[in-house]
Amino acid sequence: MQDCFASLAMTVLTHIFNCYNFSMPLSQKEVEHIARLARLELTSKQESLYREQLSAILDYIAKLRELDTTDVPPTYGGGLAQMSLRVDEVRPSLTTEELLKNAPDAEDNQFKIPPVFE
Repeated sequence: MQDCFASLAMTVLTHIFNCYNFSMPLSQKEVEHIARLARLELTSKQESLYREQLSAILDYIAKLRELDTTDVPPTYGGGLAQMSLRVDEVRPSLTTEELLKNAPDAEDNQFKIPPVFE
């Protein structure tokens, strides 16, 4: 259920952030639309739960948008300049058989997944 919510939340933030009316609560129809975009099949109980949770997230974003950030410099680089990266070197890893043994379906030594587009 956590993965469902994370997927749903990311879809909300990327799809409706700019068009969401922050003065109105998220509607059931909007939750159904977001779930469809995220390719999630939700029960009515999950839709109600996610509607509450996503509305709370969007209400918090609305509060953040009220802040005056004109004197706050934008973040530069996201911290990558301070990060130390390890040397890229070849190391022992799992065999193809070991990797695929728990796969729901495999073909020609590759994971087989349902088609994305039909």
